[in-house]
Amino acid sequence: MSLIKDKNNSDILIKESPWEAPRKNNKQPDLQTSVDGDDLAQKFQEGLKNIFGGNGKQDAKKPIILFIIGAIIVWALSGFYRVDADEQGVVLRFGKYTNMTQPGLNYHLPYPIESVMTPKVTRVNRVDIGFRSSGDVSRSGAISEIKEESAMLTGDENIVDINYSVFWVIKDAGKYLFNVQDPQGTIKAVAETAMREIIARKKIQSILTQGRTDIETEAHKIMQQILDQYNSGVEVTQVQAQKSDPPAQVIDSFRDVQAAKADKERQQNEAQAYANDVIPRARGEAAKIVQDAEAYKREVVAQAEGEASRFIAIYNEYAKAKTVTQERMYLETMEKVLSGVNKIIIDKQSGSGVVPYLPLPDLKKNSNTEQRKLEIKN
Repeated sequence: MSLIKDKNNSDILIKESPWEAPRKNNKQPDLQTSVDGDDLAQKFQEGLKNIFGGNGKQDAKKPIILFIIGAIIVWALSGFYRVDADEQGVVLRFGKYTNMTQPGLNYHLPYPIESVMTPKVTRVNRVDIGFRSSGDVSRSGAISEIKEESAMLTGDENIVDINYSVFWVIKDAGKYLFNVQDPQGTIKAVAETAMREIIARKKIQSILTQGRTDIETEAHKIMQQILDQYNSGVEVTQVQAQKSDPPAQVIDSFRDVQAAKADKERQQNEAQAYANDVIPRARGEAAKIVQDAEAYKREVVAQAEGEASRFIAIYNEYAKAKTVTQERMYLETMEKVLSGVNKIIIDKQSGSGVVPYLPLPDLKKNSNTEQRKLEIKN
């Protein structure tokens, strides 16, 4: 056992540790000897008192130690950072890209070991080519032309001034920050290259009229392919053509040419409409004439064939009985000749006193009337 003084100069009796006696006698301690937990707790408290509760030099070191501990805690807590919903966190370790974090509360090793960058990835950025606007492009007076960018050579060796805007967003923050040194300038250069390539294949007429939508679509596709080859981490959302006109020096003459072309097309359309009206009718009439001629041909041929067949039949009968056939032919001929003539028959051999008169038309008329009556009754 031993006595020690506390800070109130009171005597405290400390039992001797079970390891002390064997150590003094150069013997190993007995592992089965019980250890007093209160003694160990007491020694720990004394150690803390020596650090924070001592006097003299120890009291002078206390604020320094507390400051160092506080600084370490503050330094460790400085690694917490928040990534907003429209951002991506890019973690750098000694300036080198290591990983990317998603929106929310995250942690990285404190500076200068690690640092973080949080670019906005949902904001739509815009690059104007051929003009610069101080605000809304629809406002008058807010646009300044850049002829060096807008003047382009067309496929039919004309010059056109075309202004357009490119809208883009960041799709991979790590690639955007470290693969391209000047993203804004790169996107602008890529947009000019793609547009000049497309305009060089087009004719000026299609560029100024109905071909603008196709130009925007092709420019969007080519730009995205080039930016993906650069691993730029940029996604082009839209290419929008603002204006496409001939150069200002020749725009009046060009408009006159366009008006003349419009008149030419109008007259051609009118002539084509007239042709579409006249030609089908003429073709229909020609077809009708041809069909009538074919019908007449078939009728005449059939009639001739019938007459020939009838003549052959009569000739065969005539060869068998000449007298009978001659009389029958005479009667048939007279019937055909006199069928449409009003006929009165007078018989000279009937004698005197009575007029030998037979009114055949009246008899035929009465006969037809009686026949109609019979048909109505039936």
